Amino acid sequence: MTVNPSMAQSVWKSPGENVLFTVLELKREDQAHEQEMITDFADRYQAILRSMNIRMNERGGIEAAWGLSNAAWDYLFPNANKPQELETYQTLTGPKYTMPATKGDLFFHLRAKDEATVYEVMSQIMEFLRPITTVVDETKGFRYFEGRAIIGFIDGTEAPEVERAAEYAIIGDEDPEFINGSYAFAQKWRHHMDIWNRLSTETQEKAIGRKKFSDLELDDEEKFANAHSAVSNVGDEKKIVRMNVPFSDPASGNTGTYFIGYARHWTITKEMLEAMVDQGDYLLSFSDILSGQLFFIPSKDTLDAIADGEYK
Repeated sequence: MTVNPSMAQSVWKSPGENVLFTVLELKREDQAHEQEMITDFADRYQAILRSMNIRMNERGGIEAAWGLSNAAWDYLFPNANKPQELETYQTLTGPKYTMPATKGDLFFHLRAKDEATVYEVMSQIMEFLRPITTVVDETKGFRYFEGRAIIGFIDGTEAPEVERAAEYAIIGDEDPEFINGSYAFAQKWRHHMDIWNRLSTETQEKAIGRKKFSDLELDDEEKFANAHSAVSNVGDEKKIVRMNVPFSDPASGNTGTYFIGYARHWTITKEMLEAMVDQGDYLLSFSDILSGQLFFIPSKDTLDAIADGEYK
């Protein structure tokens, strides 16, 4: 079988201007009913996106990804095959910091130029899912100046070029039943911006490993040993598609980054996370990690198969 990016959900394209991340938990009150609802939703979800892309074509339409956790897959499709690398994410613990695992069954990542488009799509999705789910988290993100992270540095430098992004984000023929799917790791960071903003630009650059305004990478001897660019890079051929999205409630000071990493291999993302926590990534020194969970993003073909009742 051949990888076909057009059959994948939106896991390797633009992070978007207006973004919404939503994590839901199944109520687990009536398994047969919830299985039936998800089977129906797998078809309706694609219809919602098609309709919105027709309605909002002049404004760029909607890009979306919907995924399921390992626990959700086992509950909804107990007799079906499972993606090879799908597992339940477990808390990672290092010498100083931890990356906690949190609950979540269903994951949605919506983005569009127009916030009204995102609102309308999520509203329609919840019309179908509200009876069988509860909301774990809902986070609105936005594009910061020049596409920078909320801490002021150019974002996505370590991500693959657009021309090669699909090959790093989309499952290939190593798992033919789930080809064109993806593994999504979602993690919400809250930053203590008062601490970060008190640092000099030079110190911030050493902490990230790059120049703040030009984005030029520092020499190894100029970086801190635990600089983010140093500890989060596990090899030039071990890349994932990263979409770090700023969020903020400025008046309350609740500001941070919603990290979403799409990968052909979850093991690569996991290796990156382990390196960050083991080596004490500088970002962890002024941040609290609020959530973390792994989700499988089915291909459009797999969504069709779910809708047709082939997964039970």
